[in-house]
Amino acid sequence: MSPVIEECTLYRTEGPAEYPQDAGEALQRARESADAFLWIALHEPTPEDFARATAGFGLHPLAVEDALRAHQRPKLEVYADSLFLVLKPVAYEEGEVSTGELMAFVGDSFAVTVEHGAQTRPGEHGAAARRLAAQPDLLQYGPTSVLYALCDSVVDRYLEVADLLQVDLEEVESTVFAPEERGRAGPGVAERVYAAKRQVLTFRRATLPLTTPAERLTGTAVPFTDGGARPFFRDVHDHLIRVNEQVDGLDRLLSAIHAASLAQTSVRQNDEMRRISAWAAMVAIPTAVAGVYGMNFDVMPELHSAWGYPAVLVLMAGACFALFRLFRRRGWM
Repeated sequence: MSPVIEECTLYRTEGPAEYPQDAGEALQRARESADAFLWIALHEPTPEDFARATAGFGLHPLAVEDALRAHQRPKLEVYADSLFLVLKPVAYEEGEVSTGELMAFVGDSFAVTVEHGAQTRPGEHGAAARRLAAQPDLLQYGPTSVLYALCDSVVDRYLEVADLLQVDLEEVESTVFAPEERGRAGPGVAERVYAAKRQVLTFRRATLPLTTPAERLTGTAVPFTDGGARPFFRDVHDHLIRVNEQVDGLDRLLSAIHAASLAQTSVRQNDEMRRISAWAAMVAIPTAVAGVYGMNFDVMPELHSAWGYPAVLVLMAGACFALFRLFRRRGWM
């Protein structure tokens, strides 16, 4: 089997039947049987590999181009001979959300899936195959069972990533409101919040556009899908709605954390400015008195008195002490 082919299995309603060498012959046998279908799973195939693996499947060239080039948003498209679905699997490691791409073609007695991105391996193909092995009753829905197993695996991973993001953001939130961190964590918290916002945005780009395709799969007007599988797609759609609600909540939480961090920074700056202003006011009084007595005038209070110099010093010290007490009572110092 080619290294780009991760799965090439002829399924029957009771489970995997065999692993054929020739996909075209296997597809013909699946179409001749009422209870069989072929699943071919590819990982980052070249155009030549893809053409050899899907010869005779009648896939639309535009969909094939999307599957090979990747960089697609989640979507569902219907062509004359197949259904084309794009999913974006996600992974979350060391504070980074990474995304791959998973394309699925579903047609008459076949399913062809293409994965892009190292973070998906062993990935959704393996997870979907294990799901079908654990729930053989799904195989009665033919290629639609592969489509459901892939969607369910991807959305379940969304839930896991959302929970991990929630834990990390709660840690950032506790840092903002920790008393011992308030005086020194402002810039660091802001950087962490912006980094987390980037991760949430990456996550949202994978989950939000999938809502419309998932909703369409719960309906009755989608060709190449078995109507009996609609309850399973409704379950996937419900989980996806939950994920999107969590993502919205995470984004709002980040905005609140950022606003709280900015408010704390503003309060600290105001406190520092009050302290600076208080010291400047106390310094201004002796500076003003000394400036007046430094002028060249002969007639000035106590200028020729022996106690004049000490009296002026006491006056300046008393005025400064009075301001100090006033500012202290107001909490400026």
